[in-house]
Amino acid sequence: MEKIKIDDFLNYKFLSNMEFSPNGKNTAFILHNMNLESNNYDSNIHIYNASNNNTLKLTSTDEELYFKWMNENEIVFPSFRDSNDLKRKDDFETFTPFYKININGGEANRFFEIPMSVNSFEFIDKDNIIFTGKFDHSKRDFDNLSLEDKLESKDYLIMDELPFWGNGKGDINKLRNPAYIYNISSGEIKQINDNFTNTLLIQLNGDNTKALILSRTFKDMEPLKMDLSLYDIEKGELKLLDSDNYIYSFADFIQDKIIFIGTDMKRYGMKENPHIFTMDLDGNNLQQISDNSFDSPAGSTIGSDCRYGSYRSFKVDGDFLYFLTTEGDSSNLKRINLNGDIENLTESLGSIDGIDISDGKIQFIGLRNLKLQELYSLNGEENQITHFNDWIYDKRSISKPEAISFDTDGVTIHGWVMKPVNFDSNKKYPTILNIHGGPKTAFGETFFHEMQYWTNKGYGVIFCNPRGSDGKGNEFADIRGRYGSIDYEDLMNFTDFCIENYEFIDENRLGVTGGSYGGFMTNWIIGHTDRFKAAASQRSISNWFSFFGTTDIGYFFTEDQQSSTPWDNPEKLWALSPLKYANRVTTPTLFIHSAEDFRCWAPEALQMFSALKYHGVDSRVCLFKDENHELSRSGMPKHRIKRLKEITEWFDKYL
Repeated sequence: MEKIKIDDFLNYKFLSNMEFSPNGKNTAFILHNMNLESNNYDSNIHIYNASNNNTLKLTSTDEELYFKWMNENEIVFPSFRDSNDLKRKDDFETFTPFYKININGGEANRFFEIPMSVNSFEFIDKDNIIFTGKFDHSKRDFDNLSLEDKLESKDYLIMDELPFWGNGKGDINKLRNPAYIYNISSGEIKQINDNFTNTLLIQLNGDNTKALILSRTFKDMEPLKMDLSLYDIEKGELKLLDSDNYIYSFADFIQDKIIFIGTDMKRYGMKENPHIFTMDLDGNNLQQISDNSFDSPAGSTIGSDCRYGSYRSFKVDGDFLYFLTTEGDSSNLKRINLNGDIENLTESLGSIDGIDISDGKIQFIGLRNLKLQELYSLNGEENQITHFNDWIYDKRSISKPEAISFDTDGVTIHGWVMKPVNFDSNKKYPTILNIHGGPKTAFGETFFHEMQYWTNKGYGVIFCNPRGSDGKGNEFADIRGRYGSIDYEDLMNFTDFCIENYEFIDENRLGVTGGSYGGFMTNWIIGHTDRFKAAASQRSISNWFSFFGTTDIGYFFTEDQQSSTPWDNPEKLWALSPLKYANRVTTPTLFIHSAEDFRCWAPEALQMFSALKYHGVDSRVCLFKDENHELSRSGMPKHRIKRLKEITEWFDKYL
């Protein structure tokens, strides 16, 4: 077996956007792979036919990110593949061209275009679609400007609301996402909600006569809670059913009712696990159908650096709502009926990333049993359909995580130890503590390229789910106002437990790293202990004051998660900021950050770096241009290689 190389992930295949055809006979999905030459991702539509167990590549322009079935044989997708369209786009013309392709053969043909930037769409019938499109209040007259004035307008930003930018979105000030209906034959566009509305989800009923719409309408500051509305397509009437009561994860029609997943945040704040409710179509007779003992998140929150694209986590099919949730250290599929009976449909280790269901037939994209993503079917048992990534198990050395657990303060902490490849029990090995983000996410037995690479380089790797993590209920996950306390204790106790029980770990050569919340904890750890000989802090938080005022979520995340604002309890915010303790740091620290990370903006790393340099600690910043908070998961291939190279060489230097 060959060792895993730093650039092996260039050959990994990632699957997303799986969707059954209307008759359930075929499955379409997007297959992504990295392209080092273009420094981007090649993305094409593929079709799986269950009748002959055959998978074929449908498109080849490498730019298809999403699509919709128009009927059993035809797929429609947006694409800028025509040279004239590309020129129009370069000249700042706003429009979205759509193409249609038959899955039985033939080329994709230009179908229609919408004179807006389209974000999502669904077919109502063969001649009408419902879609969401970008509306920019700050550039209403942009199309009438000269080319010179259009170019000049790119030189400055106007900010007069919160949030003023968004991670992965850039400048979003006065930018909204209303819903519309478009008639393909006439080109007529009919707007559904107003120009200050962000439409988050649209679900059509069985005969496509009504639509459920989740949205937020605001001026000045976007709220956390959402609105649920019912739109009568035939009458053109929009009715508000619920406003400002829930954060919704999902809503859809089921039988003659509405079913939704949501939380009112009353007990555990914005990260509170949701419940499942029903209501009548007029918004009355609200009922919680999930039992109060149900205490799990919506969707998969199991981490990995081997995904790309978007996924469906919920689907109504027949009399059931199918949904993904994380329990313990795996995410699996469940379903619930209107009586509130919940049935577990899967129980394997790893993560189910996305699902679709058609008349009880289930398929999903998953990271199962330490494998990279593949397409699976579920019929009592999980059956792997595709084999895009089997090669890595045939040709590369894989380190299997060993599950461990220990008790602290009356709670059980679960974690894993990964031994170096070609492990020799007579040797001591440098070991890296890896900390997940969130904090309300979880590690599980999923494939992580970075950790597999480190074990192939001769490192041990340890990681766990401290308090604050997902999968063990609200009480376990609730560390509001206590970041850096019980979670820090859990991580240090976990490290001690690993050293005591695994003789190969060299306690004099320990490293620590993590991203986002894991970056915050890395910054916190180096200010509270000198046991780690090297640290790599990624997309971190160092100062809750600056985080509050500069990031896309800071104004609500800080208040909710730290139970403080800069005005009502500034002493607490400063006490919870790793920057306060920077004068204590002796650990050589690398900071990995992205210049367009608006989730944890670059000043978070730069402040901590400056403080360490000021106090004579060896430190270094690698700041990636044109990248955001998702650098390690969906950044440009060359940047992802450089990031992992920087971290590994830093640990090589000190460990």
